[in-house]
Amino acid sequence: MSNAIPKEQQTAYQRWEMASFGEPPAPEPEPEAEPPMPAVDVEALLAEAREQIAAARESARREGLAEGLAQGYQTGMEQGRAQALEENTLLQQLSVTFGAEISKAREQVAQDLLDLALDLSKAMLKHALTVRPELVLPVVSEAIGYLPTLQQPALLFLHPEDALLVRERMGAELSAAGWRVLDEAAMERGGCRVETASNQIDASASSRWQRIAQALGRESEWLA
Repeated sequence: MSNAIPKEQQTAYQRWEMASFGEPPAPEPEPEAEPPMPAVDVEALLAEAREQIAAARESARREGLAEGLAQGYQTGMEQGRAQALEENTLLQQLSVTFGAEISKAREQVAQDLLDLALDLSKAMLKHALTVRPELVLPVVSEAIGYLPTLQQPALLFLHPEDALLVRERMGAELSAAGWRVLDEAAMERGGCRVETASNQIDASASSRWQRIAQALGRESEWLA
């Protein structure tokens, strides 16, 4: 039987050396210790983080404020323009209304002044006919002159006092032309009425006064 060790069972060869009985071998140097980690100042980091957050917030606030101011300015401008347009429209409406009211007031004042003038004129005319009764004479002549032709009977109606005056001043002339002067108590002083077979002319004071007032666009009664 062979004492040979198969190859696959053989181990690696290690040289054998005799142990030395002299000085012991020097110890292997210990590995160097890693330098200690620097101490972390947590409070400083937190303070720095707080400052950064505060700075970011302040920046955002300023940006938002600037944007808000710009938006507010634009909105304010638009609102201001809208308000100015509304006020301008209102002023134009007030101007038109005020102008219309002024025109109406002027017209009313003019009409009131005209009424006052008519009333004064009527009062003065009545007074004049009282103190100057001879003013009826041209009225009679004018009324007769309106007739295109004279046809009998030709009658002239007057207030009794005016009839007396006409007979004294114009009686002969009227009689020669075929006129008869008649009294009419209801006739106002200063007027007359002419009647012929085909014509009638109302020259009473009230009728003549109404024609004057109507020509001025007013209504005014002589006896009012």
